Amino acid sequence: MEEQVVCPWCLTEIVWDEEIGPEKNCPHCENELDGYRTLQFGVDNDRDEDEEEEEPEWEQEDGSGQQAGSDWDEADDGFRRTHRDWIGAQGKVQQIINEQEEAPECSSCREYMLEAGKQTIAAGSFEPTLHPALGQPLLQPPFELKLYVCPSCFHTATQLSGNDREEMLKALASED
Repeated sequence: MEEQVVCPWCLTEIVWDEEIGPEKNCPHCENELDGYRTLQFGVDNDRDEDEEEEEPEWEQEDGSGQQAGSDWDEADDGFRRTHRDWIGAQGKVQQIINEQEEAPECSSCREYMLEAGKQTIAAGSFEPTLHPALGQPLLQPPFELKLYVCPSCFHTATQLSGNDREEMLKALASED
């Protein structure tokens, strides 16, 4: 009795043609049947004995007296370096986002933004535009803006406060 072969990728049973012999690739998904190809990522910095000693990528010095490639040499383990502070802050960032009334999305990186505070715009620092179609300004000072900061790219954005949004909608809906 023949041994049944199942493709490890798509789990399709492979039936061999007796004249051709065993398949090297799955006829359904075209992946190799020899086995999964695996990548090994090591958390520790131990190197395999087979690996040769690597030479620094940059031998030149820049004007500061440091080797120009020193940043490259340190990050040669294949992992992206990050600050420990940032890893610890991620839990707090998520907690703050969960507690906020609104969490707008950053227009630069699409992360959720954190509410940093409120700013009141006074009459002396804002000159409203009079729109002929309305006969009145959209916003009357004083009004309040909420300031949001992105924790990933530090992009900032402002948004009109809830009460002032309602006032603006009333101005737009009014019929004069």
